[in-house]
Amino acid sequence: MGILLGLLTALSWGGADFLARFATHRIGTLRTMLYMQFTGLLLLTIFLPWFGGWGHLADSSGWRPWAWGALAGALNFVATLTLYRSFEIGKLAVVAPISAGYPVVTVLLSFLSGEQLRAGRAVGIAGTLLGVVLVAGGEKTPNADEGEGAGRSGKGIGLALCSAIGFGFLFWLLGTRIVPATGATQTVWLIRLTSSALTAVLILAARKPIQPPTDRVAGWILGMGLADTGAFVMNNFGMRVEQVSVVSVLASLYGAVTVGLAAIFLREHVSRWQWLGIIAIFAGIFLISR
Repeated sequence: MGILLGLLTALSWGGADFLARFATHRIGTLRTMLYMQFTGLLLLTIFLPWFGGWGHLADSSGWRPWAWGALAGALNFVATLTLYRSFEIGKLAVVAPISAGYPVVTVLLSFLSGEQLRAGRAVGIAGTLLGVVLVAGGEKTPNADEGEGAGRSGKGIGLALCSAIGFGFLFWLLGTRIVPATGATQTVWLIRLTSSALTAVLILAARKPIQPPTDRVAGWILGMGLADTGAFVMNNFGMRVEQVSVVSVLASLYGAVTVGLAAIFLREHVSRWQWLGIIAIFAGIFLISR
């Protein structure tokens, strides 16, 4: 069951991130992130009674479940902000696989906290890191006139790396500390609440437009909120019935879904070296899951 939930998580996150590419191009990273998070918050608030209620948030557990959930929300805010910004300024087929390399961080943190690191997983980590280098190094510009495009692609790669580090740390904490203390669905509700509040504060501080999206963008945001929030809930339930590292690695295959959708619908050009790097990333993720 945990493996199935991990795979369904990958499909949902992959679809949500593909929609994020269109939404960020139309209304920007911050507004996309705000209304995606707020949509998920509203949906979870409505359906939480059917997913275990308020759990430890409303019992005698005190402030700790709230504090753990708020920490998860802050980490998710940073990781999602850098991820969506990389979608806005970078090439989707390049930045998505890099961000999907977060299991390297999760597995390394598990190793440092006492778990044994088998030889296969060590090879997987090395393969994933090599893939990231190939994907980043393969982003070249055809001529000097496209220097600005090179800079934008480079920024997207750096942001994707920051997102991978943030999500790696977040999912390690979710599996080992936060979900056991707060609850699977309740943690996602707090993540949505905290991320929405932080994003709104950032928009107001930067004096950016905050009005809700309309027309087609509103539909994209609704789809993102449903898919992304559902993926988080499935991921957290999966961590309760399967090893954290296994579920995290399977969920990270969302990058393959996003790359596939980008190749089919956007026809983004990817160099041979970058394809080799993408293959190395997902081969490494596979080895990490063994």
